[in-house]
Amino acid sequence: MRQRDQWLAAPIGAGLATALLAIAGCSADDSGAAGQGEPVVMGMTDKVVAIDPAAGYDPGSWLLFNNVFQSLLSFPKGSTKPEPEAAKSCTFTDTRSQVYRCTLKKGLTFSNGDALTSKDVKYSFDRTRRIKDKNGPAVMFSALDKVETPDAETVVFRLKTPDATFPMKIASGAGSIVDHTAYPADRLRTDGKAVGSGVYTLKEYGAKQAVFGVNSSYKGPAKVKNSGMTVKFFHDPGTLKKAVRSGDVDVAYRGLSMHDIAALSNASLHQQHGTQVIEGGSAEIMHLVLNLKDPVVGKLGVRKAIAYLLDRSTLVRDVYQHTAEPLYSIVPAGITGHNTAFFNTYGDRPHPDKAAAALRDAGITGKVPLTLWATPDRFGPGTVPAVNEIAQQLNAGGLFDAKVRTAPTKEYEQGVESGRFGVYVKGWIPDYPDPDNFTQPFFGKDSVLSNHYNSPQIAGRLLPRTADQPDRGATKDTFRQVQDIVARDVPVIPLWQGKQYAVARDGVSGLEWTLDSSTVFRFWEISKAADA
Repeated sequence: MRQRDQWLAAPIGAGLATALLAIAGCSADDSGAAGQGEPVVMGMTDKVVAIDPAAGYDPGSWLLFNNVFQSLLSFPKGSTKPEPEAAKSCTFTDTRSQVYRCTLKKGLTFSNGDALTSKDVKYSFDRTRRIKDKNGPAVMFSALDKVETPDAETVVFRLKTPDATFPMKIASGAGSIVDHTAYPADRLRTDGKAVGSGVYTLKEYGAKQAVFGVNSSYKGPAKVKNSGMTVKFFHDPGTLKKAVRSGDVDVAYRGLSMHDIAALSNASLHQQHGTQVIEGGSAEIMHLVLNLKDPVVGKLGVRKAIAYLLDRSTLVRDVYQHTAEPLYSIVPAGITGHNTAFFNTYGDRPHPDKAAAALRDAGITGKVPLTLWATPDRFGPGTVPAVNEIAQQLNAGGLFDAKVRTAPTKEYEQGVESGRFGVYVKGWIPDYPDPDNFTQPFFGKDSVLSNHYNSPQIAGRLLPRTADQPDRGATKDTFRQVQDIVARDVPVIPLWQGKQYAVARDGVSGLEWTLDSSTVFRFWEISKAADA
């Protein structure tokens, strides 16, 4: 997600079955947000890059979108199956997953009092694609041909190619609906304000904080357990840690260091300073990427040797303090079709003998010189230490002479895109919880990896086979084939799968419903006791 390249992506459950073919039904009570309870103050180091849905494609911005704007569908707490939000019902009306029809609920309004109709839905999608902001989510709708509005309550999406994941895409922050009278059609809104129909309104936005009030006109399934949210922005993990310990913030989310989280998780009640650590699942992943045009790692034997020498368990223990889990495939655990292809092929501990054999088979003798690239500015504070650990693991067996070099984000991305780097790391936060989002962007026709890997079997046959299958459970075998091929060809090596954490003051509850595989941080689920 976002920070698309930050890849840095939250976890997921399988068994979507035929849910995407006919997503319908409403909550038993759609009376809207209650807005009762104490206001909550949250701190984070992520920034909100954009408050206009046509521009934001990062975790901070989508946090805002998911709470201020409605989408036709949304992910209920604890679920990866999208259900109606602004829509009364949605369904594919053809067998090829190319025509998707939604009927809106009656009586929807924006926070400014304007009615929300199909015109606004069409306008929102057309606007995002027209503006096509380089930091926006327009790329998610490349398969969308046109949006039709037969009447005020009906929206029909016609796709150029089959896309059974389309319901998930419109349930994400990319599907945010804006008021057609409040947002210009061909440019971004830049006044720091927002008009949506979501659970909250944006009352204030600045460099230091954003203030959210409960939207009294919201009509949807969410039930609000607080009377408002304030999000404070911090520059570094240390300051955020002090703020939650002192009580200046009730919740710290996305920003505490892994060492602080580990220390708090293992601390006594007295040492926790009145705080609690809440852990949730995540499908955030990190890959070691190998450039197939590089003169060194372009050789399959070298790539296999690297895979044989990696020790993920040590990596997540010593560098990530167990705030991540070893990952043995490109599709993370909890996602439909996940397997352990790299575990099955290369094992879970270093095998120097097999690594040496792979190099000999490739005609390589002597130590292999290798440069591993990382950036300290992206993918989390553990990135550079992790790459240093990987270099040590490769050098320990005497087969490699691996060195680590770093570069600031802009220079790093230029080096990746130009093909100057042979080995580098990438992180990924998914846009939606489906195996397609862990395969198509990396191994499809327009790969974001820039590693010159091309598999006609994956891009030409296997991935297209999954595109028109609304029963996502039926795609398991195909996605497992993709994972096995990647383990065989080794264009990337999966390293770890993250976890989500929040640290809260005693008396704060509900955070377990915000840290799940959908990547949606639900303000409305958080409550605070009056004496907290």
